[in-house]
Amino acid sequence: MTVATETDVLIVGGGPAGALLGTLLARRGIDVLVVERQTSFDREFRGETLAAPSVVALRRLGFGPALDAHGFLETEAVTMRMEGRDVLHVDYRRFPIGTLPIDIPQPSLIGIFHEAALDLPSFAYASGTAFSELIIEDGTVLGAVLKEPDGTRAEVRARLVVGADGRFSKVRRAAGLEADVKPMARDFLSFKLPRPAGWKQEAELIADGERHIMVLPTFPDLLRIGHNLPKRGLTDLRRAGFESFRDGIAALDPRLAPLLREHLTSWDDTSFLEIFTAELDRWTRDGLVLIGDASHTCTPILGQGVNVALQDAVVLTPVIAAALAESQGPVRERQLAGFVETRRTHKRFVTKFQRMQEAALAMDSPAERVRRRIRYWLLDKLPVKYRLFDRVINAQHEIDPLDLDLARTAEATAGRRVAAAQARG
Repeated sequence: MTVATETDVLIVGGGPAGALLGTLLARRGIDVLVVERQTSFDREFRGETLAAPSVVALRRLGFGPALDAHGFLETEAVTMRMEGRDVLHVDYRRFPIGTLPIDIPQPSLIGIFHEAALDLPSFAYASGTAFSELIIEDGTVLGAVLKEPDGTRAEVRARLVVGADGRFSKVRRAAGLEADVKPMARDFLSFKLPRPAGWKQEAELIADGERHIMVLPTFPDLLRIGHNLPKRGLTDLRRAGFESFRDGIAALDPRLAPLLREHLTSWDDTSFLEIFTAELDRWTRDGLVLIGDASHTCTPILGQGVNVALQDAVVLTPVIAAALAESQGPVRERQLAGFVETRRTHKRFVTKFQRMQEAALAMDSPAERVRRRIRYWLLDKLPVKYRLFDRVINAQHEIDPLDLDLARTAEATAGRRVAAAQARG
């Protein structure tokens, strides 16, 4: 397709945050163009767990019927097992939010947002379209140069460019916004296995010294296994051989041994993710804002990356709308300052907790193992456990009343469309 030459908002990146933001802006009648370099919604390794606050927000925004129609898996609890002993159990059903986290494939989630936007006249989507460079005049971002699927260069002028293009953001680099990248001590290798009948719907963290895995029930009938390995340790892991790797996983969780032998047959069945955090002093400049991993890369611990990104989109929507209404020109950095401060405060809290968890999981000496087990055991016994975890994973943010009104209208329209389709047969 040929992209429009002008729009109010140009969103680079059609992942969860970019797709949701585009839909919410288009509901308000704001002209928005979402460009995505991939030609489908499929992604490599990405978090698929939506925390309870994200589920609440999406339902309030009118996406509940689509979630229900697709289906998902609710996660009821998380358990930590260290050196063969259960040390911590958190029952998500005890949180006051009254909603459980869910697991849904990320391509499906993006598809739900995209489907909700297709009939909106102010929404446009360009797949297979890559970001090339920013259009900058007198220090202000005025749009971007894109490369269309046929290789054609297209200049798109916009009052605001949103960089939602992930942890290795090209928009961030083009804007000259430097990220403080801090590698974590380890990286992440993941794979999926069939989920046996009767398996509990809870996340499990299993650790033995510095070795640990996450075992997560995944929709519709799989287990997602995440294995931590030393930073840049993939080469050594491969050198030791695939059988050695598979045996190491089975040693951590013997329940997985028969599944591993039958279904994990080569390195091609695994997916590698480098783990780091990225912090920026500035997320904005005149005419541009970064969201999601482009502005604040999270680690996989507690699966917060996709949830923080979705919250960015929800909080940013009314801010953009107000800024566009305030004047006719580009959105100014000062108009985005409140959004940045609000989201930065939450992201720093999440990152601090993640780093504490990472440090604890990296402990390996006998004395450190004992101290770690005692620490988590004590946390498990204290009433403060639920207050602490509720603050970390269930932080909620207000949704603008206009978005709620628009959501009710969109939900009613979607309901009438489904009913008409059913009546036709």
